[in-house]
Amino acid sequence: MTSPLNAVTQDLPMVVIVGPTASGKSSLGIWLAQKLGGEVVACDSTQLYRGFDIGTSKPTLEERAGIPHHLLNVLDVDEAATAGGYREKAIQVLNDLRERKKLPIFTVGTGLYLRALLLGLAEVPLRSEELRERLRESAAGQGPGYLYRVLRKLDPGAAKKISPSDQQKLIRAVEVCLLTKKPLREVYESGRKPLEGWRAIKIGLQPEREKLMERVNARTDAMLQRGWMEEVRGLMEQAKSDQAKPFDFLGYSELRLVCRGQKTLQEARLAIQQATRQYAKRQVTWFRREPEVHWLSAFGDEEKVREQALAIIKNAT
Repeated sequence: MTSPLNAVTQDLPMVVIVGPTASGKSSLGIWLAQKLGGEVVACDSTQLYRGFDIGTSKPTLEERAGIPHHLLNVLDVDEAATAGGYREKAIQVLNDLRERKKLPIFTVGTGLYLRALLLGLAEVPLRSEELRERLRESAAGQGPGYLYRVLRKLDPGAAKKISPSDQQKLIRAVEVCLLTKKPLREVYESGRKPLEGWRAIKIGLQPEREKLMERVNARTDAMLQRGWMEEVRGLMEQAKSDQAKPFDFLGYSELRLVCRGQKTLQEARLAIQQATRQYAKRQVTWFRREPEVHWLSAFGDEEKVREQALAIIKNAT
């Protein structure tokens, strides 16, 4: 089938598939790529890391079915994943796909990264380690609640959205307010540069909640059977420190405790299933706020949904 990018249009189409974990985004993305001559672009903060494969639901080489995938395995364990860094890499991929007339098909697990790509990033000041250290010292000296009280004076609206116990977010919020002398909302709404030259066709997967939770539980068991525990052991042996950010990913943090002898595998299994169910619910809430999404009420590996998604793309191009 001819790629939609062969059409003469100013803004080229890009397909964006959103939905909760275990809803079948990767399966649908690969199928659409086969039908439309496209290539898959992962939009997931966890899949950027090399070696963290099973627990991040990274599609295997067999599952990719010969379809090129981008933005998988681009970071080492000790490198930082950021929305800005993702946007920069994604734009490079888009430029390459434009030149080769290939349809980009984004499979989105991290909604913040999609927002950064499509809407751009605000001109937020860089971290000031000197200021952060002063804030930490003040917090230690003044006791619990100090940073929250400071933020409430500087920006009451931002304070309502941050837990009084989340010191990391409080420090960043206070830091930005002090450096810019503006409330956070004003800072984050300024200086954005939306993505140019592309038109997003958004498809959302929203399977029935009970069936989704069943699939989440079954997928956790399948991951463990595939060797997830062994993967975590190997990563911990290779890494300079198991305190690196990827070891805090959902599932990896629980299995790290098993490796340390602080939790049984059965305890970890149940904890992973529960945490994944909660994560899926948060993703549903986030993606429901995404504008102009064509919602499909089933999994991405169902034939009916695939045909519906294909029809949506054809009608939009």
